[in-house]
Amino acid sequence: MTCSIQVTLAAFLQAKSWQLTVSLAKPLAEAVQHVVLVLSGKGGVGKSTITTELALALQHAGKKVGILDVDLCGPSIPRMLNVGQTDVHQCDSGWVPVYTDAQKSLALMSIGFLLEDPDEAVVWRGPKKTAMIGQFVSDVAWGELDVLLVDTPPGTSDEHLAVLENLKKHRVDGAILVTTPQAVSTGDVRREITFCKKTGVRILGIIENMSGFVCPHCSECSNVFSKGGGEELAKLTGSVFLGSVPLDPLLSTSIEEGKDFIQSFPDSATFSAISSISETLLSSLQTA
Repeated sequence: MTCSIQVTLAAFLQAKSWQLTVSLAKPLAEAVQHVVLVLSGKGGVGKSTITTELALALQHAGKKVGILDVDLCGPSIPRMLNVGQTDVHQCDSGWVPVYTDAQKSLALMSIGFLLEDPDEAVVWRGPKKTAMIGQFVSDVAWGELDVLLVDTPPGTSDEHLAVLENLKKHRVDGAILVTTPQAVSTGDVRREITFCKKTGVRILGIIENMSGFVCPHCSECSNVFSKGGGEELAKLTGSVFLGSVPLDPLLSTSIEEGKDFIQSFPDSATFSAISSISETLLSSLQTA
């Protein structure tokens, strides 16, 4: 596989690729076994953190994992995986994703790699966003993957519809919904559930993030906000409750420094919570 051409956002715009329509995009390669959307009704609930940690948990379980970051205006996952200063190149098979390890067991594609300046703002209307997502879905050479996690922006907007439109020829296994315990967050997730029902996306389950605070000194978990909102929402809507993940300073530090929390803190309660969620997700995908 020969790769020589560097892909940049400026080149994408100069080629006027954004003028392409969604219908021209190709489906994902058949080598991708499962596609899972990660959704949230509002920003700030830790959706990208959950996506990153689930990907790492699946990787450590021996799976080949990909993350497609379609949060075009807030691409944070490259930093979380400590690959923020990496270039993307084009080969004869398409755009080559960025790998986080030598074994190429965790791949990532994000608009963050295409920005010449990390502080550059992506100020686009719908057509350009739709075309970029179409390019990500059709032109990234993922290779063989067990699971592709699609990290979406908050809400139910153009990006979500573009992802579903481009993936319509490839079976989307379903969506994970991320919320925090408070009613203001679970209320927004109700709208996300409605979105899934209207678009025919199976709900794989709900994750309650920031569910309590883990003391860095004694490891006791205190309910700073509240607790149980996500689980209660799952019961009310007939959805699967995948589990709760607490606010953990060790996890926050790992994310900020781009370190592998799953590998670094295998004895923590947060590790157990994330591992349990990933195991439940795998079981659900295998029985779908």
